[in-house]
Amino acid sequence: MRKVQSQFGDGPLQQKLAVGDLQFFSDAAVDKGGSATGPNPHEYLAAALAACTSMTLKMYAARKEMTLENAIVTVDIERSDEVEKFTRDIQLVGNLSAAEKERLLEIANKCPIHKALSGEIQIKTQLAN
Repeated sequence: MRKVQSQFGDGPLQQKLAVGDLQFFSDAAVDKGGSATGPNPHEYLAAALAACTSMTLKMYAARKEMTLENAIVTVDIERSDEVEKFTRDIQLVGNLSAAEKERLLEIANKCPIHKALSGEIQIKTQLAN
């Protein structure tokens, strides 16, 4: 996996992000003191789960020769009582049987980001200079 780097961008809270040669922004909403020039960190976290879920479903369906035309994954995160609560809605598009849909729902829970978020997480923080 390529490392992700963040550094100050323009405006009060904008961050310039880099992953290899790819560059993009993160920011906070205007009402949170930012300029809304990019997704906020929680939105990137939701995007990671949504993208990983859809990719996993696409790979599995192709391997099993299912007629999955699209998997539209919507993720929302709310914080309540010091707990991050993820709601993931999955819309499966294609000529799929009820059994195939049920199996794809099971496979969604096996995507690597789902596993990372629902498993034990360790974060090691250190100064680099």
